[in-house]
This record gives sequence, structure tokens and C-alpha cells, in this order.
Amino acid sequence: MNVTDRDYALNLDKIDPLARFKSQFVVTNPQICYLDGNSLGRMPKATVTAINYFMEHEWGPEVVTGWGHWIDETQSVGDLLGAAALGAALGQVLVCDTTSINFYQICVAAIHARPGRKTIITDAANFPTDRYILDGIAQQLGLNLVIIENEDHTIAEHERVTSEVLAPYLNDDVALVSLEVIQYRSGSRTDIKSITELVRAHGGLVVWDASHAVGAIELDLDANGVDLCVGCTYKYGNSGPGAPAWLYVNRKIQEELQVPIQGWFAQGAQFDMGPKFEKAEGIRGFQIASPPLMGLRCVQSAFSMIKEAGIHAIAKKAAIGTQMMIELYDAWLVPLGFELKTPRQANERGGHISFAHPDAAQICIALREIANVIPDYRTPNSIRLAISPLPTSFVEVWDGFERMRDLVASGRYKEIQKYSSRVT
Repeated sequence: MNVTDRDYALNLDKIDPLARFKSQFVVTNPQICYLDGNSLGRMPKATVTAINYFMEHEWGPEVVTGWGHWIDETQSVGDLLGAAALGAALGQVLVCDTTSINFYQICVAAIHARPGRKTIITDAANFPTDRYILDGIAQQLGLNLVIIENEDHTIAEHERVTSEVLAPYLNDDVALVSLEVIQYRSGSRTDIKSITELVRAHGGLVVWDASHAVGAIELDLDANGVDLCVGCTYKYGNSGPGAPAWLYVNRKIQEELQVPIQGWFAQGAQFDMGPKFEKAEGIRGFQIASPPLMGLRCVQSAFSMIKEAGIHAIAKKAAIGTQMMIELYDAWLVPLGFELKTPRQANERGGHISFAHPDAAQICIALREIANVIPDYRTPNSIRLAISPLPTSFVEVWDGFERMRDLVASGRYKEIQKYSSRVT
């Protein structure tokens, strides 16, 4: 059966072991092809139940006495997320704050753990928040921020930073290297094990940002020897807009690190209210403040679903779905001026595919307003489309690509002249 036959996708759905999960998400318009789960995942129906239960049966009747069983949820939900999606043993993950705050905390802690070293390294294609925060840290601490120019395809294909690309930048002055597991724009996947080992051999630490990876691929942080990692929960994690993020600190280096924001929840004898900060043992020593309880319940319901489905099965579906996208690109989109910006090898990509087109911004708007397809656009000319393995069917992806082909081939996308929102 040919990939350009719709029955190809329908057959994949028939044999998909995860197909049953789609009905567990809120879908208000079944005609929409939602291919933007790499930006914001759909809402699980279980989340509505969880939030209502919390308000009606916990916060409402219990008020302040509820803290007796709420107080450590940052850690317990962290353990759930670690087991479901990160390959992390107990006591190494916290679900708290935002990705940006966690990233700042962990990066500064890593730099201070390598005193005397003055160089930090990241890449030009890294997500803006990470680059901006690292630039700010470098200015505050008087460090040298080195940028790998991986947007230049002669240096790195599809922005992918390999050990060979990174090696020339390393020396005994490097305290920290920070990279994305999945490049937010191109979808390229970095080999976290080889990079971590290479930087460690030079005495430095790596802080990974797994925001565009968690819930779509197997990370196996413990098995891969990762020291430090952060990420969000609202993309493939389906935990909702503004849901709390997470941080991972390998048990082997927890005593070695001290985060710069010394919050009350990281105090050893927390309720002694002592005059001096004394860091708590274990992962709680990296927590700043009170658990964001309603956000945690969103994470709990969503990642319980991921744990039930199994991250291996999820990653397998993501690989099959993105392969189907590439084959449809070859058949339908190449003649229309699209260019694939994502690796063809499944182990070198995540859950989203990126295409370049001179009219990418206009096409993305038209897909939303004319074709009932939700992608997203990233400057300068990228269209990103994702399969979020639990709420997305294969035929939803297929239909979305067919509509994109027809929209561009007909030239109808040119009817769109402007877009009022600053969100792309």
C-alpha cells in the first residue's frame, strides 16, 4: 500500500496500540488536524476531573490542613514524571517553577561547581530563552559565552550538534555546555550520552534542555549518565499552558551542587524557621517554594497516562508518524518548493518535522484560517508539524498533509494578507 493512499494511514491506526488514548482527550472540533502538540498538547479529560476533585474535596474542605499531604507533591509528581518519561530513578526529579527558572538555577549551580573555569558553551540554534539566560549569566559572572554557529549547514547538518562538532570548542576552561535534546526548530536529536561523556572527559558539566523531547522519545537519563536536565510539561506532556516544569539532578552530584536561589523549601529543618540556610539532603535541596498544586495535578493526570501507555510505545509511534510525514513530503511537497530541515534517520529526530518554504509564514496562517490544520511557524522560514503520539491519529497527520498540499498547489494560501496575533 502506498503512503499517498489514505488507507495507508487508516491501517496504521487500526494496528496502533495507542489508538485508544485519543478518545481520552478533549477534542471540540473533530475536523481540525491538530499538528502542533510540540507547542501545546491537547487537554486530557482526566485533568478536568483531577482539578475539580482538588477544588471540591481538598482545598475547599481542608483549607490549610491540606498541607499535611500536599507539602511533598513536587517530589512525588517528580518521581512519577521521572519513571514515566525520563528513565530516572526515585529522588532525582522535581516538578516545579518554570523551565527558565529551573534552567537558571541548574546552570549557575553547575558553573559554581567548576570554580576557576570561565567558559560556557551553547549553540546559535538553541531556544532563545536558554541563549538569553546564558548570556545574562555570562555577563553577571564575568564568563566567556561561546556560541557554536550550527545554523550554518557547513558546520552542522540540520543544526545537529554532534561530538565531532562540539570537540574543537572544548578545553580545560569549560565549566558548562548547554544544548537541547531536540532542536526546537529543526527537530534534530542530539546524542545525549556521547556529548555528556565528552564534556565530562574535559571536566565540565552538561545541562540538557529536553522541553521538545519529553513525552515523545525515550530519554533514559540514568542509563545515559546524564548529570543535569530540565524541561517543560505542556508539549508532548499534555499538562496545560503554564504547567510547572521539571528539573533532574543525578543523585551522584546532588551534594556537589548549590542553587543560587536558596528557598524555604530547600531548607533542611524547614519548619524550625532557623536564621541560617542549611540545604536539605537529596532532591528537595533544589526546590525553591511551595508546590503549585493545581498545576501538579495537571502533570500528574497527564504523565499517569504516559506511564500507562509506555514511553517505548510512544517513541515508536512518533518515529513511524514522522517517517510517514517525510514520505508524504517526498511525494507531495518537494514539487511545491518545500525543503526538509529534519534528519531522515529516526534516531536523529524527535516528534516533529520542520519544512522550509519561502512563504512559510503565510502558509501557516492559511492552514489555520482556510484548511483547518494547526501547525506553527518559526523564523526565518520554518513550518513545524508534529505527531503527539497519544492524542494524534495517523490519519489526522495524513489529512493535514493532504490539505497543505492542496492549499499550496492551488495558491489559495496567498489570499491571506496579514495576521493580527503576535503568536506564531
